[in-house]
Amino acid sequence: MNKIFYYGRQSIFDEDISAVSDVLKSDFITQGPNAQKFENELSNFFGSKYATVVANGTAGLHLIALALGWKEGDIVITSPITFLASANCAIYAGANVDFVDINEKSYTIDPNKLEDKVKTYLSKNKKIKAVVAVDYAGHPCDWKALNSLKNKYDFQLVNDFCHALGAEYDNDIQYAVKYADAVNLSFHPVKHITTGEGGAILTNDEFLDKKVKILRTHGMTKDESILEKNDGPWYYEMHEPGFNYRITDFQCALGISQLKKLNKFLEQRRFIASFYNRCFKDDKRFIIPHVADNVKHAYHIYPLQIKFDELQIDKKEFYYRLKEKGVVFQVHYIPVHLQPFYRKKFGFKEGDFPNAELFYKREISIPIYPSLLEEDLFYISDAIKSTLDKMQ
Repeated sequence: MNKIFYYGRQSIFDEDISAVSDVLKSDFITQGPNAQKFENELSNFFGSKYATVVANGTAGLHLIALALGWKEGDIVITSPITFLASANCAIYAGANVDFVDINEKSYTIDPNKLEDKVKTYLSKNKKIKAVVAVDYAGHPCDWKALNSLKNKYDFQLVNDFCHALGAEYDNDIQYAVKYADAVNLSFHPVKHITTGEGGAILTNDEFLDKKVKILRTHGMTKDESILEKNDGPWYYEMHEPGFNYRITDFQCALGISQLKKLNKFLEQRRFIASFYNRCFKDDKRFIIPHVADNVKHAYHIYPLQIKFDELQIDKKEFYYRLKEKGVVFQVHYIPVHLQPFYRKKFGFKEGDFPNAELFYKREISIPIYPSLLEEDLFYISDAIKSTLDKMQ
């Protein structure tokens, strides 16, 4: 087989290309009417009162941090198994970052360990400002438990929802904004839908929405209710510095077209996951992703665990051998607390979050994207098993 299978890739169709082409021929190619339309459609699909489209998911997290008022001395907690941006957004705002280990089954932040961490801080007369909870791989966190802790200990709650577009919690596809103060989305090419680069912030908080929209465009506002003076229709003011985190209109046109296909994409991803589950569930060398009874997984990634430690197989060597067969996995993620910056700044060390560290040693993200054929899935799963066989 001459194909190369990466862990993820975009699915672009003729109607997507036509939608972009139409905008490129129009009067607006930077942020214009399609941005507003995309925001409206995201709000309708995910059940939020407000949506703000931005340049990328990292920009979204940065704006959320600023809009929620994080500052120097604040403590923000997230999962060690996530992309760097989930923690870095707090650093951008000058806050301190801490982590809570993952639940061994869901791979999401463990509410019991979170409460222990909050109590530890309280015993030192310190209060948690916010928690950034990550719906890792597309499996929702235990949001009822997190929301209960939020109310009990009075902290802000952010959903890093980039993996979970279309996931369901208690049979509800619109669960995210019902529990979190702000919800962050990404439209990177390997995500469920893509705008090339792009992201969005969902919220039911009018103040937060207004804040992120101003900060998205250099901090500029023409809102007459807050202007200190008004020289005319052209006049704007900057009351605090913002950023150029806008997204183009042709990207939003692509997003609108892609959003129409999300349900179909989810159906295909879930089919692929069920195929892999059947292939690997009875082989004791593997641990397949667990799905809670009240959850419908979105499968941004399929995190397969291989017991490299017990098998005494070198993961790096396995990577290269599998790559020779055209299957190129990724690993999600290197635990954030082990990154040099976080070790040096906050003193984290190996052994601090054992569930996350063991998960990293075992996890591989294998190909899962809508254009994979059933014959591809047979090839990929057979390649994984046969490569392991030869290394044992």
